[in-house]
This record gives sequence, structure tokens and C-alpha cells, in this order.
Amino acid sequence: MIEIKNVNKTFGDLQVLKNISLTIEDGEAYGLVGSSGIGKSTLLNCLAGLDSYESGSIIVDGVRLESLGEKQARLFRKNMGMIFQNFSLVSRKNVYQNIALPMECWKVPGSDIKKRVYELAEMVGLEDKLKARPAELSGGQKQRVAIARALTMNPKYILSDESTSSLDPNITASILNLLDKIRKEMGITIVLVTHEMPVVQQFCSKMTIMEAGTAAVSGEVRELFFQKPPALQKLLGMDNGENIPKSGVNITLGTSHDTLLWELGKLMEKPYKMVNSNFFEFQNQKHGNITINIDVQDLPVCENYLQSHRILYRTERSVL
Repeated sequence: MIEIKNVNKTFGDLQVLKNISLTIEDGEAYGLVGSSGIGKSTLLNCLAGLDSYESGSIIVDGVRLESLGEKQARLFRKNMGMIFQNFSLVSRKNVYQNIALPMECWKVPGSDIKKRVYELAEMVGLEDKLKARPAELSGGQKQRVAIARALTMNPKYILSDESTSSLDPNITASILNLLDKIRKEMGITIVLVTHEMPVVQQFCSKMTIMEAGTAAVSGEVRELFFQKPPALQKLLGMDNGENIPKSGVNITLGTSHDTLLWELGKLMEKPYKMVNSNFFEFQNQKHGNITINIDVQDLPVCENYLQSHRILYRTERSVL
């Protein structure tokens, strides 16, 4: 488990991390989300032990990173696999040599290196590319080499820094499917830095949205996309609700089922106003939201019905 508690980080006079706190459970696919330049990569580097921080604490499996000496920090980083946007492959080495590099640095015996390289190449679908150099590979293949290399030392954690942002949508989907397979089969926790909302929706179960070095909001991805807090609205470029009625109560329902809408209308014995509807994708499944506007006096009967049927909803009181 990863616990980040009140972490602050500055570069000169610029404070890039401001009192960051969040928790990442074992086995999760966790997203650090936000626009460029707001501290996501810096936080990931602190988590990997590559950057120091002025105050606060990062605790990984009960170990406080700020308390580690140089040798202990090096051993700690062995448990963290890193994947980068630009692949960071050595151009003069072939695929086999790039995958083998971390094991060579750790002086793993040659026979063990060979066995591990072939295992990982098969896992990422590159067993026929071991003699190829990076210049001969597509972007997706280069990222698969980087993933295999990140797995060589059997890490418990994979830290991915914008690893899909230079890939087209189809290749991105295949890379995310590979990472999800690895996460499930190997029990690895994956922390993904991204500014791409489709990536978060396809891959992550939880996320933190960062704004100007702060953790603006954290939670389950599906619930946050349903609740749409201001931080998420800003990222999605949503309007400020100018078309929402200014009287009554607006109820946003976590479903678009026609039967539900018919039942609510029947309970209130009067028509309701349809405000808007939208759909989003989460874990490769479509989810729908519909917002309706009702009179204030009808709210109790609606809430009783929704709660009894365990339907996700939120209410917003409109004001004239």
C-alpha cells in the first residue's frame, strides 16, 4: 500500500506540490490526472524515490521513503518499475539487450537473464523482435519493450508517466489491455499519470485530479464521472450549467432506463422536465446519466424510490 501524507515539494521559489495526501491500495490501477505542468510527474518521481521533497511523508508498505539512506533507496527502487512517454530505450541495443539491461545492472546471472527476457518478450508479444533495434519498431512495440523492461526485477509497483500520450487510440487501447492483464495476473499495483480522460475511463479504478500542485479531488473513477465535481468539469471543458433550470430540484440519475423514468413520473402523478442526458465509457462499458427537474415537494417520494432500488443519484436544489 502507498500512503502519501501532506507532501510538499518546491523548485526554487516555485511550489509544485502543496500538501498532497492520498492512498493507493495494493493491486489498484490508480490515475494521477490533470493538465500539463500541475505536478503529476513530480509526484510520481517522488514516489519512485527519484526526487526528494521538503516535508510530509511517503510510506510504501510501511517504509518511509524520506528515512532511507542511499543504499536502502537503491534497493527500494528495485521494487518500482518505470514506464515513460518517450520509451527511453537505448538506440544502439536491440530489444533483447534493452529488456536485459536492468538485470545486467543488478548483476543477475546470464542464464537467468536469458530465461527472463524470453518470458517477458512472450508476455508482451515481441518474441519475434528480440534482434530488432528500436528504430525498426513501431511506437506500440517500443512501449511493449519498455513494459517488459519495467517488469524484469519483479516489481510490486509500476509507475507510468504519460506512457500512452504519443500513441494513436487503437495502440493505446492495446497497451492498456496489456497493462491490465499484467496487473491482474501478477498482482502489480499500477500508478498512471495522464491528462487523457479516455485512458482514465478505460483503465483506472480510482483517481486523483490535481490542480496547481494540489489534490483537488480523489475517488472512484465511475463515481467521479457521475458526480462531476468542479475539478473534473474543468478538465472535461464542460459548461457552467447555464441550461439547468433555476427552480425546483434537479436529480441526476446514474441510469437511462426508460422504465425508471416512467415509474418516477407515475409516482409524482405529474410530468417532469428533462434537463439533459450524457453517456460515458468506463471499463469498456457504456454508462448513462440523465438529469430531470422536479418540484421540491416531490423530492421525498423520488428519493425513497431511488434508494429502495439502489439507484445512484445526486440532487441539486435550484434557486430563482
